[in-house]
Amino acid sequence: MGLWCREAWAVCMGSLAGLAGGAVSRARIGTRPAGQVARRGGDTTPSVTGLTITHTPDIFPFTRLSLHSVFIGRAPRVVMHRLAVFFSLLLGGASALYSSSSEVVDLTPANFQRDVVNSDEVWVVEFYAPWCGHCQRLVPEYQKAAQALKGVVKVGGVNADDHKSLAQQFGINGFPTIKIFGLDKKKPQDYNGQRTAKAINLAPQWEIAASDLKGKVKLGALDATVHSVMASRYGVQGYPTIKFFHKGDVEDYDGGRTASDIVAWATDKAAVNIPPPEVKQLISNAVLDETCKEHPICVVAILPHILDCQSKCRNNYIQMLTRLGDKYKQKMWGWGWAEAMAQSDLEQALDIGGFGYPALAALNAKKMQFALLKGSFSEDGINEFLRDISYGRGRTAPVRGAQLPKLVEMEAWDGKDGALPEEEDIDLSDVELDDFDTKTEL
Repeated sequence: MGLWCREAWAVCMGSLAGLAGGAVSRARIGTRPAGQVARRGGDTTPSVTGLTITHTPDIFPFTRLSLHSVFIGRAPRVVMHRLAVFFSLLLGGASALYSSSSEVVDLTPANFQRDVVNSDEVWVVEFYAPWCGHCQRLVPEYQKAAQALKGVVKVGGVNADDHKSLAQQFGINGFPTIKIFGLDKKKPQDYNGQRTAKAINLAPQWEIAASDLKGKVKLGALDATVHSVMASRYGVQGYPTIKFFHKGDVEDYDGGRTASDIVAWATDKAAVNIPPPEVKQLISNAVLDETCKEHPICVVAILPHILDCQSKCRNNYIQMLTRLGDKYKQKMWGWGWAEAMAQSDLEQALDIGGFGYPALAALNAKKMQFALLKGSFSEDGINEFLRDISYGRGRTAPVRGAQLPKLVEMEAWDGKDGALPEEEDIDLSDVELDDFDTKTEL
């Protein structure tokens, strides 16, 4: 039982008197280092910190645990039977707090790397010891949280008594310790909130929401039990409490407690004051990543070549896309455009070609799925297409190559009209011309 045996045995010893029917209750309570011996009537009386009991080796064997020794005194057979049952439950049957039928996944060194570290899912993991009273009291609330989070977030438990290597790997010093393994599995976050199902449920949802809102709305957490003055300043009376801060104003959060609820609520609040998104020219992979990877969806337009659609024509298209971006800005989509044939790999990846230009596609870079506009490239036509996208309707297809294509790096458009390259005048003065009047006879 290693470093945690002391607390375990403090709990055990508190229950011995009741189990033994009073046979052990007469033992003198004292503190003496393990191995120190006292003489009383010829009997040898070794001790455990907190309890001194007569040693009778023929009835109960000497047991050594960590730095302390346990000696059980002579008692009737029924007492010894009760003690045997007690220790059997303690050291055997109670080795795990959660049954195989529980929604709490039993995590061990054999499955932790595969199921948690290598997973794309968010995990809530409790490190516990079966003898820990706080851990035992947490069980019903933790199981409620696991049931509520089923299908959204994974919930697991590590028996740190049986799997000390895992506990040491994550610096576990006390029980229970709950960690949130979010998108960055190498840097799990400590959960320091209340030990209730309601509070535990929110923690992983908050982690997911923070990832989805990255670069748009900042999410933070404050331990109100530590920073009570700050909590009092903003009228926090219950936990968890969520508040929205914007330019000095404070507003109570009144949305749901799932990640999607939090993202939708925060996005709507932020969208009120944000400008329309910039429609960026896709001239490098850095711009493509910023436009598509950092947004849930990116709208990509392929506009005609500048010689086929001069500056006024092109600017009209870009302004139309900007108006649509403003209309859908609460979605936090990315918007970009490229000139026809300038980024041929991008066109091939999105299956653009054969329909003429302009063309448009909506891309989900996380899922590597896209939908292609088949209607008219007009404000109404694109709006109808995007409305279907926002409701999850419409046909999608996988991106060719299952990854964002490599773009050709180029200079951004200078905003000017295009012009055909000037043809050079050819000086014919030095060119000898054949005398077409000369006849050749056969």
